[in-house]
Amino acid sequence: MVRDPLGKPHLLLGGHRGPAISFSEGGGAVWAALCWDESDIGLDVAETSEFHGDYPIRRVFNAQELQHVVRLTGGDLEKASALLWSIKEAIVKALGCGFHLVEPRDIDVRPSVKGDGEYTFPVCLSRKALERLPMGADRSMWVRALPQVKMWLSIAFLNGQRH
Repeated sequence: MVRDPLGKPHLLLGGHRGPAISFSEGGGAVWAALCWDESDIGLDVAETSEFHGDYPIRRVFNAQELQHVVRLTGGDLEKASALLWSIKEAIVKALGCGFHLVEPRDIDVRPSVKGDGEYTFPVCLSRKALERLPMGADRSMWVRALPQVKMWLSIAFLNGQRH
């Protein structure tokens, strides 16, 4: 395993960049995701207990995305916050920058499509974020979010040309 300059891990196979890999810790376990095609991948787990009390919801989430996921979670603000955070964290991991180059509100989580017990969210970056992260331009970004017991597991996929 090797890391790029910002710390994003990749496997090295025969001296060439191999599959993208991502890790997260939550619910007493370490989670890993591996992507064998040319996509970049990011994984995050967020527990609802992380969002009790005075979490700065309005500072990290956009009103429209928060409203949408609050509806999806049956009005549970902590569950909705964990869902949104796991989506945004998975995206910055897939981009390979963490929140060093992009702010959480610069990641726009669009309304989801519900699948078989999971949700798929298209994601867009703000103009400001794209100026800092040209690797996000011309790439489709989406996140698959799966509810777990008292947490959300989100896996972000970035398809298209790498810059």
